[in-house]
Amino acid sequence: MIKAQQPSLFDYPKYWAESYGTAPFFPMSRKEMDVLGWDSCDIIIVTGDAYVDHPSFGMAVIGRMLESQGFRVGIIAQPDWRSKDAFMELGKPNLFFGVTAGNMDSMINRYTAERRMRHDDAYTPNDEGGKRPDRAVTAYTQRCKEAFKGVPVIIGGIEASLRRIAHYDYWSDKVRRSVLFDSKADLLIYGNAERPLIEIAHRIANGEDVKKITDVRGSAFLANQALPGWKGIDSRDIDRPGKIEPIINPYAEITSESCSDNEAATAEANSDLKDVTKTAQVINIADFNESKSSYSRNTTWEKKAKPWENTYINLPTFEQVKDNKVLYAHASRIFHQEVNPTSAKPLVQTHGNRIIWLNPPAKPLSEAEMDGVFGLPYQRVPHPSYGNAKIPAYDMIKTSINIMRGCFGGCTFCSITEHEGRIIQSRSHESIIAEIEDIKLKVPGFTGVISDLGGPTANMYQLNCKSEKAEATCRKPSCVWPTICGHLDTDHTPTIELYRKARKVKGIKKVLIASGVRYDLAIEHPEYVQELATHHVGGYLKIAPEHTETGPLANMMKPGMGSYDKFKEMFDHYSKVAGKKQYLIPYFISAHPGTTDRDMVNLALWLKSNDFKLDQVQNFYPSPLANATTLYHTEINSLRNVTSKNIARDDGTITVPKGTIQRRLHKAILRYHDQNNWPEIRAALTKMGLSKLIGSAPNCLVPKETRNEQRNQNNDRRQGKNNSQGFKSSPGQNRPKQGQGKGTPAHKKGLTRFSDNQFNDRKGKG
Repeated sequence: MIKAQQPSLFDYPKYWAESYGTAPFFPMSRKEMDVLGWDSCDIIIVTGDAYVDHPSFGMAVIGRMLESQGFRVGIIAQPDWRSKDAFMELGKPNLFFGVTAGNMDSMINRYTAERRMRHDDAYTPNDEGGKRPDRAVTAYTQRCKEAFKGVPVIIGGIEASLRRIAHYDYWSDKVRRSVLFDSKADLLIYGNAERPLIEIAHRIANGEDVKKITDVRGSAFLANQALPGWKGIDSRDIDRPGKIEPIINPYAEITSESCSDNEAATAEANSDLKDVTKTAQVINIADFNESKSSYSRNTTWEKKAKPWENTYINLPTFEQVKDNKVLYAHASRIFHQEVNPTSAKPLVQTHGNRIIWLNPPAKPLSEAEMDGVFGLPYQRVPHPSYGNAKIPAYDMIKTSINIMRGCFGGCTFCSITEHEGRIIQSRSHESIIAEIEDIKLKVPGFTGVISDLGGPTANMYQLNCKSEKAEATCRKPSCVWPTICGHLDTDHTPTIELYRKARKVKGIKKVLIASGVRYDLAIEHPEYVQELATHHVGGYLKIAPEHTETGPLANMMKPGMGSYDKFKEMFDHYSKVAGKKQYLIPYFISAHPGTTDRDMVNLALWLKSNDFKLDQVQNFYPSPLANATTLYHTEINSLRNVTSKNIARDDGTITVPKGTIQRRLHKAILRYHDQNNWPEIRAALTKMGLSKLIGSAPNCLVPKETRNEQRNQNNDRRQGKNNSQGFKSSPGQNRPKQGQGKGTPAHKKGLTRFSDNQFNDRKGKG
């Protein structure tokens, strides 16, 4: 049975090695261990990042937390994974190895959205690439087990967290097994690891076999069969067509005062809510009917039946989701519904003749626990062994401060919710101000500028659900989409007060806000926008509308442009009142699932009408386990109930830009001002029947082809030169048919006659 309550992080009895005290830096060599007087390490952390003793780096946070419990912690950073030798540097750990790929998934770190190898690495000294392997968690775990047989290996961090069940892998273009099967680790910890890892460390230290630790929230493990004492239910009994007994809707208690004033928006939200909650609560239906009376609104929450406390959900097997996209979409939908740490149930997925058992998420940290984590004795600089080498990721965040964790936005392309959860965990004002003082003392060359007070977002600090009951049972993927939930506290007063206190710290010249501002929340509190524009913007403020068209925005679960327009109006007004010239820098994604070629053209026209010329454009990157990655892989709208009826309708499937040619086109359209993209854009506009957008008129997107351009293109064809994207021919393009030589005009090769349907027919190529 999963424990309902766990001790506070700092309530455990200290391990005996506490007598060694606090290490200035965790040792990375035997020589450093000798200086500390250690004969061995209790726990060794293996990480794909350079070791930076800063609370923005996972290995430092976990290391300092374990040290606070009395354990001696060593670090093996970016080891040579080609042999076991580097993994034996610190000797055999007394308790276990902790393995993480680092602050990023190793595949995202090493490859671009076009699957090209990166030659740099911001988490490595001197930005040097190639210092970590592909699928680092698996490679490191295998070397640890070779180095010291029988020593437990516990994996965690973002890579392990997002690969904890069967998942679509963009780089191999297939569904891969849980990383637990590939790595053969003993335990997996997902999400922010402090609470589960501390409990597991103490239990191993007390002599408990790691194979028998099966009841820790936030952990996953392999087993031969389901745990005794649990009742299973097939996930397909939940999303099956037909009448399903609903749970009590916690949103029914929303009062008229707390609801949106916009009746149409409220109706839309309620409609979406019915779709989400109708089948979201997974229980044994017979048990539910027997205890239905206990769900009366007159019964207190504490006395209500909680069927999730003894029920697990059987997901479709790895073999099924690997070959069946409908079942993959269904499994993803169920997975994303079971993220509430109060009422989520364990998930079970069979791989061959074994299962992975995924316990519910760990309970969020309290304010006091968050203060404790960030108040540990970080040096705030890289390990001395790196000398004067520059670590770009550190330089970017060395004077920034995390004020909270989690995100309830639910953006489908983002993995923050899957990793950190949607419940906001905030620090106290006192803790944050103390960190500012710490930066003043420890950061070399500090100039008095705090580069950021933020987190996953800038303005979700202390914003939580106002209803205990709603928060405990809610399975909505977002608290702010399609409209802001009536139960959500949107009061930015604590954030405003924090900003004012930070500005008053002696020696602080400027406090900037660099994290992305959630503008649909900000406009609910105009005083926050005024505070931001008046004091905390260094000329430019980044926000992320991501798109302008309703189709892509719905598949991103992002607000419409009305919220952006209102925020821009407020921001411009308060900037003018403050006597400052300041600008918004919007971020957009190209080639996101649900985006058509015409959507991209409309976005480009919006950019041109607003005089935006984007220097950098992010093509959609399908990261493991994200909702949008499911949309990309399956082309099924898993944001709705996945049934054969829905899939048969237009709203059950979505358009997905795939293949190098179409993805590159979407990116090129966003950079409409780059003349290297004009030939490609002209061809696409012509085939879409939008030739009117080619010309010199103000409402045109690109100019007509000049004689010089035509002459240069003909020369390039004759000479076999690379095109504007660096290829002699576009990847995925069919070879010319017989009789079509180098000098054959492009339109006769069929390269410039793409309609939307033709693009879709070819999207798997390249």
